[in-house]
Amino acid sequence: MSVAGTAEPCVVTGSEESIWFLGTLARPKLDGARTGGRFALWEAVLPLGAAPPLHSHPQDETFYVLAGSITAWLVEAVTAAGGGDPPAWVERQARPCTVGDVVFAPGGTPHTFRVESDTARLLFLSTPAGIEDMVQGLSEPARWPWLPPPPDGPRVPAERLAAVELETGMVRHGPPPPPR
Repeated sequence: MSVAGTAEPCVVTGSEESIWFLGTLARPKLDGARTGGRFALWEAVLPLGAAPPLHSHPQDETFYVLAGSITAWLVEAVTAAGGGDPPAWVERQARPCTVGDVVFAPGGTPHTFRVESDTARLLFLSTPAGIEDMVQGLSEPARWPWLPPPPDGPRVPAERLAAVELETGMVRHGPPPPPR
């Protein structure tokens, strides 16, 4: 996990390190090491249908839609525990979001989203830093600066996924929202 420390003023220019994170292209901008643990910032390009499982983590997470459209869900823990196929929260709490919209999930709030456009470009903010540790822990260097090809199987072994989630405090509350 990112450790709080001293933050030095900095300007980040042109550093376009690209990583593939579970089928997306992420570009880390600032991590907890550079901000003294105060926050982390990264940009991501996501393909149509990309959707993380309904999850929470100790940090607040904010995402800003730069391009494309998504549907976002912010779900109360009690509602997240309810069953169904699809789960009840999918229909009741869907929030369409387009360019310029912002989603804020306070730490501990179950949340997810689904990309509705061909691609979406989002800016992610973790306060304090920490979520970027999960992104880094489940990613690989991008071999080219665009989305990776679809996988033949799981992108990350289940054991690695479980270990990184445990280490970073991410909790799964349910499956990703179903495809549209």
